[in-house]
Amino acid sequence: MYYVFNDLFFPPVSEADEEGILAIGGDLDPERLKLAYQSGIFPWFNEGEPILWWSPDPRMVLFLEELIVSKSMRNVLNRKQFTVTFNKNFREVISNCQKIKREGQDGTWISNEMIDAYCKLNEQGIAKSVEVWQDENLVGGLYGIDLGHVFCGESMFSKVSNASKVAFIALVNYLKEGNYQLLDCQVYNSHLESLGCREIDREAFISILKKE
Repeated sequence: MYYVFNDLFFPPVSEADEEGILAIGGDLDPERLKLAYQSGIFPWFNEGEPILWWSPDPRMVLFLEELIVSKSMRNVLNRKQFTVTFNKNFREVISNCQKIKREGQDGTWISNEMIDAYCKLNEQGIAKSVEVWQDENLVGGLYGIDLGHVFCGESMFSKVSNASKVAFIALVNYLKEGNYQLLDCQVYNSHLESLGCREIDREAFISILKKE
């Protein structure tokens, strides 16, 4: 296990263990976070514990043209009951992602330290958010890291049915217009699979990541 100290360095992602853990320690300095995402690495840890840096194999991604929009979701979109904005209230989005209760999870991995770190990246134009509004109330959204050709999704929330899906679909359409290569979704879950995401080898993911 590689231990991160003050140096801005990560070992090759091929050195990650079977779970995908590559390194431990360090901090959430913006420069370290940028280097991590550019290298196919992301932080994921419980509050009060050392920072764990991950690079799982396989990697869950969405090739944008493979997005699945169900008939019921198309009906939701056609009813235009939601309004979508981009990067208008980043802190509120990440704060909601922290507070939202998730099935099968006790607590959250999004600490106050992490919120402050990603808000700094947002001020630098690197971390971005999607907001979903209903009757002027923020009811859903997501945030992630924008690398210019790959968007690394971090977390999403929904206070009303379908709001997070609306955010996800809006983001994919936005990325298509910008000629992005793919949307990184990190690790498998069935909800992402239902939207068209699939797993690819880490080596293939890193290859796409390095093509700017």
